[in-house]
Amino acid sequence: MSHGKELFLDHAATTPVHPDVVGLMLPYFGNHFGITTSLSELGRTSRRAVEEARCRAAALIDAAPEEIIFSSGATESNNLAIIGAASSLSGRGKHIITSTGEHPSVINACRHLERRGFEISYVSPDAQGKIDPALIADALRNDTILISIMHASHETGVVQPVEEIGALARERGVLFHCNAAQSAGKIPVNTHTLPADLLSFSSHKLYGPKGVGALFVRKGTVIDPVLFGSGQEQGLRPGTVNVPCVAGFGLACVIALRDIENNGILITSLRESLEQQVISRIDGARIHGSGTVRLPHISSISFRGVRGDDLAAYLDAVNIVVSPGSAQSRTWHDQARRSAEVLPEKEGEEGTIRLSIGWENKEKDIRRTVDCLEEAVRRIREFAAASPDGDVTVFTFPDKSNAAAALKALKDEDMVFSPVLKPDELMQALCSNISLACLSRDQARIGSLLGAHGIEIAGMHTAHPMERPMKKKERDFWEKVEQIKKRNA
Repeated sequence: MSHGKELFLDHAATTPVHPDVVGLMLPYFGNHFGITTSLSELGRTSRRAVEEARCRAAALIDAAPEEIIFSSGATESNNLAIIGAASSLSGRGKHIITSTGEHPSVINACRHLERRGFEISYVSPDAQGKIDPALIADALRNDTILISIMHASHETGVVQPVEEIGALARERGVLFHCNAAQSAGKIPVNTHTLPADLLSFSSHKLYGPKGVGALFVRKGTVIDPVLFGSGQEQGLRPGTVNVPCVAGFGLACVIALRDIENNGILITSLRESLEQQVISRIDGARIHGSGTVRLPHISSISFRGVRGDDLAAYLDAVNIVVSPGSAQSRTWHDQARRSAEVLPEKEGEEGTIRLSIGWENKEKDIRRTVDCLEEAVRRIREFAAASPDGDVTVFTFPDKSNAAAALKALKDEDMVFSPVLKPDELMQALCSNISLACLSRDQARIGSLLGAHGIEIAGMHTAHPMERPMKKKERDFWEKVEQIKKRNA
């Protein structure tokens, strides 16, 4: 499957649509365009397609078809599960348990409920990223109505002990919701052995189309709708059904289930090759979650002294697509200064990137990626060492091609520079996300060289050392605020 010129290693974010899935979907955009509520033959054709997809989605997680509710994706499914369960059970209690490592669609749904009088207990994962079921047991109360824990982390791939957590919930008569967006189709997910009452999964994570997902609602589980309309999907998700995407989702589930074992073996071998090469070739690299069970396709790696977003920007410039491991502050003053600092080892998380592999990737892709990672880490570290005072200039470019050309043009010059992600203040500017940081003393020379190569520059932004003391004072101030909050808690 071709991604054009790009090497795509971000399959935890999304996947390309499988060619067979595209082929199945096409007729439902044209000849079979009827809505499922129509009594005409067009409507019956669409209903048959949706019900076949429902059976296929159910088979992926060994559920009954009537337990599958189609949605617009796992985000909506998570919201429906959490808010719907809270609404339905609020007369029994208003306490919910989740973890600090959940997807934003879970965390923000819980925060929404907090503003409406619910109490949320957030348990934290251990050093390997795993949730200890004992923490869940300790957090349980008489008024606990729901536990929501993901099946596997979207950041590290660490598989959580959801069977144990679900058993705890069942023993106490508490609903258990499991977000399986990353795991469904990658490892076996069986609702007969996994005691989840509600389980979310998504199409575009398993080579299906975007904009469709499902919520498993175990028979006998009652939740309230959060949307209201004409009663589609058992009244839990009203609105005209997206027939082409639902049909495509169904076939993607079939293909994922068919190939789950072979793909798991292939992708695990590629991930292990990637990690072994990185550890052996790049000093200061660390694999997150390596000491526990993980999904086969996700590798989360930290590099000491390297910011994850800068590393992702560098790889993007050479057409390798990955994700930074976490959101980071990227003000252009702070960006320039921090790009000129070696991060201490205790801040290793900030140097994290997530590489996630698909079945279409090859060993040659892994070798190319490690080669580029080694070059990127070396260059970023060299720049940091050469600019301890933080007097740097950030060049921005109108598009990726100019940014990539700039890195190529400067590669053999006797100046240090580093690719960086475009600062947040400039995110609204119509220019590439890939920027270039250099020593301010080299600004004129680099500008001249780029001009000589016909490379267009969108702008130049300089940060001076005098800004650093204020930054430190600001950090110290907010650290003291947090300490006071903890003492008064």
